[in-house]
Amino acid sequence: MRGKILGLIFLIFITLLAACGDSSEETSAKEETYELDMSVTVGEASTWYKAAEKLAKDVKEKSDGRITINVYPNEQLSGGDSGTAVSQVANGTQDMSYNSTIIYSIMDERLGVVSAPFIFPDLDTAYERLNGEGGEMVNDILRENGVEPLGFAQNGFRQVTNSDKPIKKPEDLEGLKMRIPGINMYTDLWREFGSNPTTMTFSEVFSSLQQGTIDGQENPIDVIHSSQLNEVQDYLTIWDYSFDPIILGINKELFDSMSEEDQQILKESAADANAYQIELAQELEKEQIAELEEKGMEIYELSAEEKQAFREAAKPIYDKYESVWGEELLNAFQSE
Repeated sequence: MRGKILGLIFLIFITLLAACGDSSEETSAKEETYELDMSVTVGEASTWYKAAEKLAKDVKEKSDGRITINVYPNEQLSGGDSGTAVSQVANGTQDMSYNSTIIYSIMDERLGVVSAPFIFPDLDTAYERLNGEGGEMVNDILRENGVEPLGFAQNGFRQVTNSDKPIKKPEDLEGLKMRIPGINMYTDLWREFGSNPTTMTFSEVFSSLQQGTIDGQENPIDVIHSSQLNEVQDYLTIWDYSFDPIILGINKELFDSMSEEDQQILKESAADANAYQIELAQELEKEQIAELEEKGMEIYELSAEEKQAFREAAKPIYDKYESVWGEELLNAFQSE
């Protein structure tokens, strides 16, 4: 009997020890501190940076200061190279970033489908697809490449600027030296338009336009405005030719190592930051267009008929890239 009692006491002791150990581990996990570095492609005047600052503020408050995020504009962590920034997030040498899906498609060409020419007729359709099956497929691709997605924000539809003439028809693009993002799909597309496309990091664009090395470039209104490209470009054409969401990404290995509580803090704060950025971008766009016009840019918006001519000129891209993007992924995004 005495032996049984001692055995029972020993069992209770071991159980209590294990419980204390679990409690200690749980407390340790909850008290883990993180100092994270996050980069955005553009400057402090952009909606990207403002949303990243909101993210940092909210995460710090919700974690009682345990998780801090240092935000760096203009790709300071990657020497101004957005492609390098994406690679750094994937391999863990950088913690977080706001980067365009276009830049992510350098890492995995399948992601280029989101920015296929004229694939979305409007913003509502774009977000319907991103919030549905297509968006989930994109998230899976990001995870395959070492990045945990924390949602989409909005760089917007990409517009075109140049210093030669207003762009109203495909022929107006012929012969122009245009800076484009460094992915094959855009190179092939702009050659279909008859342009001479060239790639360079965005940090070099202003000086290249100023020096006449290139004639024009294409970017959403917020980037054109916040980068003051009106100082080196005379003409802006609104044609909504390519949608450009931005991904709030964090290194997957880092994210997976965090407690569920900390993961939830990041997810909730990211959702709020993305919603804030999208709302801010949409509110500001009309105001930014008006300011660009006031500062001397000549602005032209294509009619539906004029846009259709560019859509027809871009059709060969779908024939060439369907096998790259994958039929299933393309169908998930393509408008019915």
